[in-house]
Amino acid sequence: MRDLLFLAHRVPFPPDRGDKIRSYHILRHLRRDWRVHLCTFGESEADLDPPAAFTDLLAGCHIIRRSKSTPVAALQALATGAPVSLTAFAHPAMTKAVRTVRRQGVAAAYIFSGQMAQYAGEEPTIMDMVDVDSAKFAALAERAAGLKRIMLAREARLLGGFERRVAAGMAATLFVSEAEAALFRAGGGEGRIVAVENGIDAAVHDPALVTPVAEAGPLIVFTGQMDYQPNIDAVTHFAKAILPLVRQAHAAVRFAIVGRAPTPAVRRLAGEAVIVTGEVPDTRIWLAAAAVCVAPLMLARGIQNKVLEAMAMARPIVASRAAAEGIDHGGTIAVADGDRDFADKVIAALSGPAANPAARAQVLDRYDWNARLAPLDQLLKDIV
Repeated sequence: MRDLLFLAHRVPFPPDRGDKIRSYHILRHLRRDWRVHLCTFGESEADLDPPAAFTDLLAGCHIIRRSKSTPVAALQALATGAPVSLTAFAHPAMTKAVRTVRRQGVAAAYIFSGQMAQYAGEEPTIMDMVDVDSAKFAALAERAAGLKRIMLAREARLLGGFERRVAAGMAATLFVSEAEAALFRAGGGEGRIVAVENGIDAAVHDPALVTPVAEAGPLIVFTGQMDYQPNIDAVTHFAKAILPLVRQAHAAVRFAIVGRAPTPAVRRLAGEAVIVTGEVPDTRIWLAAAAVCVAPLMLARGIQNKVLEAMAMARPIVASRAAAEGIDHGGTIAVADGDRDFADKVIAALSGPAANPAARAQVLDRYDWNARLAPLDQLLKDIV
């Protein structure tokens, strides 16, 4: 077996949020044919000491504590003319760790997330951008005002230029969906641009194996990292603009916001009709209890794992067009445009069948991880 350097901006374990789910399954897939040496950043004490269940997958592991604050990263970015996304992940200890692995000899590298492209070397490299991050910042800038708008527009411009330069020098650049790949090409991205979609562990997300959480009344469930701004905006808008319309038809329904690190703004939504759980040991018990799962995201990039997980759990699902984009759902989820349409489709789901077996069947047929990641094997054969 040959040696591969795997760079990731977060420890790919546990696979409990969108980026970590993808990086974990890719790493696990690659280690079948490669000795994988991981260099990554940790954000907590638990990150710095991952369990053997994860480290046993690796030939080597370097985890650097990332403690740089956003204001410090922003000041460094302004001083150097770099995107904040890069200065936030610039660390001399990471440079040293990567250099140590390269001295041992690696045949190829896999870089997960554009923030880590600053550590690229001369070995054949696959760059997994996942999403077009610069487009996300551009969309956020359009909705912001004042200094925040200026900084977001700056980030979009500088990061977009960096993404294009990186892609031009890589053996292949990956995106999570063909829609993201097409968006990157349309923005001037060149090189070998490939869509490698996310999958789902349908054996884990099996409704037959999960006992639903005991909560009164029909539940509308949203899952996600609740300090992530698009998720914050989504649940806030749903609770204030859409949920009241739904409750006119279903007065007993409650909205459960399930996910770690809810901000004060999210916690303030809690009340008679809204549950804010914070971190839970297992999101599946909430998905299993859902009369309907919702993904009312106004800004979404790539493939939403929350939607795939709800599909695997055979739940009725209503999603915004942005959240559904990139997912081959085969008509098994309801796609809504606007508040009234979203509310009407939630009401219809609450009044309809209790389960959505067609959604699970679509996941089993279309989104098995082994099938989704099979193109990586050929890509690595082509470049090494």
